[in-house]
This record gives sequence, C-alpha cells and structure tokens, in this order.
Amino acid sequence: VKKSQLNELGIDYRRILDFVEKGDLVRLKNGYYTVRISDFSEEELVARLFPDCVMNLACGLYAYGYLEKKPYGYQLSVDKNTSKSRFKLDFPKVTPLYAEPETLEFGVSEISFGKDGAKMKIFEKERLICECLKYEEKMERAIFKEGMLAYIRDPKKDAAKLMSYARERKVVKKVQTMIGVWL
Repeated sequence: VKKSQLNELGIDYRRILDFVEKGDLVRLKNGYYTVRISDFSEEELVARLFPDCVMNLACGLYAYGYLEKKPYGYQLSVDKNTSKSRFKLDFPKVTPLYAEPETLEFGVSEISFGKDGAKMKIFEKERLICECLKYEEKMERAIFKEGMLAYIRDPKKDAAKLMSYARERKVVKKVQTMIGVWL
C-alpha cells in the first residue's frame, strides 16, 4: 500500500511509524508498505513498485527464456527524469538504466513473469537484442554471449524488425558484425 492511500484512510505519518515500529507494517521503501513481505514474490514486488519501468538487458533475456540461470537483480529502463531515490531499496536489487522518454515508447510489450504471473513491461525481443548490443559493457560477458546465441537459435526471430530497431538505436554495425553472419 502507498503512504498516500493510508493518508486517505485518515492514517497520518506518526501512526504509520508506530505501525512500523510495532511490526504491524513493513516499510519496503519510502512511501510503500506491506503487512508481510513474504506475501509477494520478488517479481511481483518489482512489477508493483516499478510499473512505469521496462525490463532490459539480462532480466529481459531471462524473461524471454534466453538465459538458463536467473540473473541477480533487475535492470530496468526508466525515464531519465525519474527520481533516483526511487531505486534505493535493499530488496529486490534494482539497477535503473536512465533513458530519454521517447526511447521508452517504441518496441515495448507486456509479459507475465514469475510464478504468480506478475505483469511487467518489456522490450520486444528484437529491441531487447539491440539494447544488449548498445549496452554490452554493462553486461557480464557470459550472459551477453548466452543471450545472443539463444536469440540466433530462436526460430521466431524477425531479422527485418531487428534491423529496424538497430537503425533506431544506432547499432546497425554491431548487428551486422555480431548477429548478421548467423541470420
């Protein structure tokens, strides 16, 4: 629940602090509370706390089944004008990737992920591959390689769409040299 929702119920910040001190409420991060953190999966927490963000890089590759092991933490693309303090929380580990607002509008779809089917925004496969190529240095080498090879093997890949996104994200040369040989 958000602090604003508690305020609408007539519960002011002093009472909220009392509830937290007594253990009746758990503070997830500034302005967000729950009764029991165990009521939510990690994926559901991420989806509820960051509904405006888009899954990117390793966590996006994992969501599409391109990685065997779940990566540690979540890389989320977010509007560059978003407050940085939003992402300061102990659990789950979230790494924001700040982007121009217009780049977050194209090539985005929604996916169900996790055991509870939490809904989260994610880049389409081809856009995600372009993001991985653009931000290759922010990824572990083994994860990058595993993700690229899995995409190359994917029978549902769309080379035309990949090249369209590559032009938009300015990674055409990387796509041609790293992936184009295999397409």
